[in-house]
Amino acid sequence: MSIIIKEVTSKRELKKFVMFGIKMYSNHPYAAPPLLMDDMTVLSREKNPSFEVCDAAYFMAFRDGEMVGRVAAIVNHKANEHWNNKHARFGWLDMIDDIEVTRALLSTAEKWALERGMDSIQGPAGFTDFDREGMLVWGFDKPGTMATNYNFPYYPEHMEELGYTKDIDWKEYNVQIPAVFPEKHFRIADIVKAKHKLTPKKFHSSKEIVKQYGNKIFDLLNICYKDLYGFSMLSQAQMDFYIKTYLTFVRLDLICVIVNENDEVVAVGISMPSMTKALQRIKGKLFPTGWMHMLKALKGKSDVIDLYLMAVRPDYQPKGASALLFSELIPQYAKSGFKYAETNPELETNHKVSTLWDSFETTHVKTRRAYSKKLK
Repeated sequence: MSIIIKEVTSKRELKKFVMFGIKMYSNHPYAAPPLLMDDMTVLSREKNPSFEVCDAAYFMAFRDGEMVGRVAAIVNHKANEHWNNKHARFGWLDMIDDIEVTRALLSTAEKWALERGMDSIQGPAGFTDFDREGMLVWGFDKPGTMATNYNFPYYPEHMEELGYTKDIDWKEYNVQIPAVFPEKHFRIADIVKAKHKLTPKKFHSSKEIVKQYGNKIFDLLNICYKDLYGFSMLSQAQMDFYIKTYLTFVRLDLICVIVNENDEVVAVGISMPSMTKALQRIKGKLFPTGWMHMLKALKGKSDVIDLYLMAVRPDYQPKGASALLFSELIPQYAKSGFKYAETNPELETNHKVSTLWDSFETTHVKTRRAYSKKLK
């Protein structure tokens, strides 16, 4: 039976594209399906400022009139300029367990990339480093998070059969929350705070964070992430977009922003209770009642806290700013009843971030992979 590939050309088709991935995992015990409105916004040319520097096309696979797969093809011109290459990206890849469906989807993305002068394709990836990226290759029996994809074990098998090879891996860890934060760490934090004139900021509302430190937080992330795999510097429009994404739905007691004497943000930690069970319950739909489940998860009790954004300015890393960051956050985690924290995916080459957890008991729980393939 032949497979038909159709490019998304309307909002109605885009919704079908997004819902395919949500429905595919809507009853899965470990997946955390994304919100429909979030993916619709990210994939919208009218709403996502990344289209100022990106081209993209979305493709759906059909067989006998039934949708059986999807993929997005993306070129981030700014990233290519930064890294001096001609790479395309694929993302939002989901398909039934049929290698011919996967072949049809990826060959379409490859052809699209070649037509735009690209010489290789890599992914899964989004428009920027702040979109979901990486394909799960180990840890299929562990719950996902709101910031990450879940996929079945046959996905990486298909990739390898179609000639894709490993580009880089991300690892995720569970970090045990100590019931009592060691006193020596408080002493170290006090020394760091006094010596380098650092101040942990407290906030009364998300609006206060956005207004006073939104831009400064993402300026810091631009600095900290600039040498990481596939990163491209965020524009002001992109920063505004991600400020709204990351800083408007928050729990204030689980955020730490550290500033120096010039009120520059030198370290930040943004964390949230696990949203996985809430996302599983609402199946991508925030309305009419999904928002209540999300709000309950945000304000309620959980054993798990997800670490979404953690960054320390490079010149403050050897000064112990991370010790101050943890002295503010870890006791709050314990007070709130969290048993362990789940890290965001960490690049296997990013040794600076992996050393942050040297003082804690950690368990490697998941590995994600970016694949690549030469096109010429």
